[in-house]
Amino acid sequence: MNAVRKIVVVGGGPAGVAAALAAKQQDAAAEVVLLSDERQEPYEKPPLSKAVLTGKAMPHDAPIAGPKGVSGSGVRLALGTTVKAIDRGAHAVITDAGERIGYDALVLATGSINRVLPMFPAGQKGIYYLRTEAEARALKARLHQGGSLLVIGGGLIGLEVAASAAELGVKTSVVEIAPRILARVCNGEISALIHERHRARGVYIRVGTAVSALREMPDGRFAVDTGTGDTIAADLIVVGTGVAPDDRLAKAAGLATQDGIIVDDHARTCDAAIFAAGDCTRFPGPHGPVRLENWRHAQEHGAIAGRNAAGGDVVYKVAPSFWSEQYDMYIQGVGWPVAHPSARVHRPLDAGAVLMFELDGARLAHALGINAQRDMAMARRLIERSVPVDASELADAAKPLAAMLKAKV
Repeated sequence: MNAVRKIVVVGGGPAGVAAALAAKQQDAAAEVVLLSDERQEPYEKPPLSKAVLTGKAMPHDAPIAGPKGVSGSGVRLALGTTVKAIDRGAHAVITDAGERIGYDALVLATGSINRVLPMFPAGQKGIYYLRTEAEARALKARLHQGGSLLVIGGGLIGLEVAASAAELGVKTSVVEIAPRILARVCNGEISALIHERHRARGVYIRVGTAVSALREMPDGRFAVDTGTGDTIAADLIVVGTGVAPDDRLAKAAGLATQDGIIVDDHARTCDAAIFAAGDCTRFPGPHGPVRLENWRHAQEHGAIAGRNAAGGDVVYKVAPSFWSEQYDMYIQGVGWPVAHPSARVHRPLDAGAVLMFELDGARLAHALGINAQRDMAMARRLIERSVPVDASELADAAKPLAAMLKAKV
């Protein structure tokens, strides 16, 4: 009789859950254990900066594994369990409680951690970072008291928090050090459109602005000095300046890391028995090793890692994508951005929607859209298949995209 394979997954986010479920699907007889340092059923994190803050939803309303939870798929879920070390020689992980858990294959899905600015220490009253449901609940309670908010960082999380606060009637300002908002995820035209939507909702955004000092005022508010010589007063501050890969466990175990755990196209680390997936990894991209920080990547990469940890042989190929909800906008992007596109096509759609394509030669390499779900889905299919696209066809706004490219899909 063959021994039952034991697979241990560390991390209760989308990559970890996807890995655990995929491992069980690949090898139904395997014993799959998911270790999460949080104390509730793994939940989706995108709503934390949106529906959870506005009070429209709670974290437990969106379990990653669905209504039956992780255990409903035959995976053993160990909550409140923090792994402090990996004993690679013994094929075991050691928890902070001193428990040793053996494995035949290990998947690290440790995610990422907030980049904490020394000027804005985490835990100081009135200063918030957002990564977990506990942080979301604390920020929600404070936002619902009203007052004024200053968001440090004009990326996706910062702008989602700003939009949620504005919907609650909180006077909101955003400070971004880059020349424009969302510089990492979209082009200048989409960025300007989103900036204008925030301005129309009363959010004051300052770009090209660095923060130079933080002071507490006699009335309990914060005063933030900027490099331009201005001072912004606020009752509370949210810092959204990005994340760093949580590769501490891997690094301590001697695995290869470089701003993330280095994995191959099968999600395998330099140790053949250890896989890694999601935000914590650096994997082969089209122009060298890359890191991605989004939900879809975490889920799809996690599934590949889980399948391969359970004996599969699947290569990870990704067309990166993201989405964001701000006010009535549903913002999407798909494909690898092009530094110098050979053509860029701006295509207005119905009801104020917009879709933009960036072409690399004759290939559609990147698409960005606002409230253009159907056309974005078509663009994603084209990008994943690397189908040649003619710019003159895309420019013809009189033809629906689906019909226009029907023969190519």
